[in-house]
Amino acid sequence: MISPARPSVRRIAALLTGTITLVVAATGCGGGTGAGSTTGKVTSITALDYYTDEPEHTQWDEMLTACGKAAGVKVEQTSVPAASLIPRVLRQSSSRTLPDLLMLDNPDLQQIAQTGALTPLDQYGIQPRGYAKGILSAGTYRGKVYGLAPYVSTVALFYNKDMLARAGVAVPRTWGELKTAATKLTRPGRYGMAVDANATFEGTWQFLPFLWSNGGDERRLDTPQAAQALQLWVDLVKSGSMSKSVLNWTQADVHDQFVAGRTAMMINGPWRIPALNTNKDLHWGVAPVPVPRAGQTPVTPLGGEVWTVPQSPSKARRAKAAQVLACLHNSSNMLTLARQHFTVPSRTAVAARHAEQVPSMSVFATSVAAARARTSELGVRWPKAATGIYTAIQSALTGEQTPAEALRRAQRFATGD
Repeated sequence: MISPARPSVRRIAALLTGTITLVVAATGCGGGTGAGSTTGKVTSITALDYYTDEPEHTQWDEMLTACGKAAGVKVEQTSVPAASLIPRVLRQSSSRTLPDLLMLDNPDLQQIAQTGALTPLDQYGIQPRGYAKGILSAGTYRGKVYGLAPYVSTVALFYNKDMLARAGVAVPRTWGELKTAATKLTRPGRYGMAVDANATFEGTWQFLPFLWSNGGDERRLDTPQAAQALQLWVDLVKSGSMSKSVLNWTQADVHDQFVAGRTAMMINGPWRIPALNTNKDLHWGVAPVPVPRAGQTPVTPLGGEVWTVPQSPSKARRAKAAQVLACLHNSSNMLTLARQHFTVPSRTAVAARHAEQVPSMSVFATSVAAARARTSELGVRWPKAATGIYTAIQSALTGEQTPAEALRRAQRFATGD
């Protein structure tokens, strides 16, 4: 698939004329141009995100500019490194200097909403419909929707078509088939399978499809279902079908191993597709993450950023920010953003249309429908469980502990049980 060129601001703005469908009443409020002002006409608002890299920064600047134009304001975008965003937001929250429009990685929404820094979107007439349950839960705190993602992502199984064909291996659909395929595909200089199992939240993210699809749950990590999922990864490493180096690999490293022909299969996300497409000699395919038993639907984690409207003294500024937020979520803009970022539009009907237009995204669109937000069960307690999970992965893959022992320790760490 060839990534389409970025549309111009003028062309995006042309898509935005007419009614912004998600906002029922957001334009009749008075307000000022300053952050604390409550009188006068609002002519500009501020937005904060972590899109510092190109082309994402420019793409988002164009979209925010166009949506601001449709709302009658200039959007002043500030982008900071991802690691700096939450500390900055917490400082600005305490000093009441938050931006008018704020982007958050979806697992961070719970932490920020808990502080009272965000406003529920129904205050602005935004009634989100057509979103899968998992997608809405990613922006929900205590029953109220505080954030919406214009697009989302998840993970799937990428495979080298030529390697599988030469080895006479079918695309694995179950854990048993995955182990058999990985063994047959392994040879000197090449492993059959690769994952990111490093000691970060990325390692946890990649393990979640195996945990959740087997009935495991982050609320209780010391269960047979969780141990079975971790045992699968241990078996792949012990058999030599997966490199022990996965303990240190990032998702980018896994991608590099796949492109270099040093692994025949990998777990990764759709954001890798543009780079895969640049290698014309690489014939790759994508399939759902293998499941424990035939006929099951994989349960994968939901990625993506949500846009929110922070608290501020000015109702008018908040109303304008809500208009821009709603604009980001109309069907045309969802499709534009999904094409630019190789992601899945958040509304189910729009995602289906995108999958028809971009076949390489169809597996991800299907998986997203059943995907789960990482904070859906534990809320603000999720980071501690996630740390316990990746620590258990490290202990089990190094042989320090059995999967069951490592997960019992993870449970104690996560909950104090």
